Amino acid sequence: MRSNRSRDTKPELRLRSLLHRAGLRYLVAAKPLPHLRRTADVVFTKARVAVFVDGCYWHGCPEHGSIPATNRDFWSRKIEGNIRRDKETDRLLTEAGWKVVRVWEHTPPADAAELVQQALVKADGRGARAAPSERTAVQ
Repeated sequence: MRSNRSRDTKPELRLRSLLHRAGLRYLVAAKPLPHLRRTADVVFTKARVAVFVDGCYWHGCPEHGSIPATNRDFWSRKIEGNIRRDKETDRLLTEAGWKVVRVWEHTPPADAAELVQQALVKADGRGARAAPSERTAVQ
């Protein structure tokens, strides 16, 4: 478990590189709400946009997620719990006035960066470039 990174994964680094190159500045691995024990991968505090790059295994990707054959009940409960927690996090942040962007680790970085920029435009008019992609949700 020690080798499973909680931050600075390759998909996160690629996304952050594109966002930085676009002139956007953000916090990394930060809590959008101080009282909420949840950490977003990229946070735009002024615009109130929280970005999560979800791993296919840990967050139950419908395309690539799988349950190991060994200790199946444990891992099934674990991943289902992660999915429930993600939904609760989205709800709590949305209720607090935040925009939530969730992308899968397999989402092309350029598409993910586009979704983030669209969320920023909706939030405060910064950084838009292209039309929305329907692959990943922006709430």
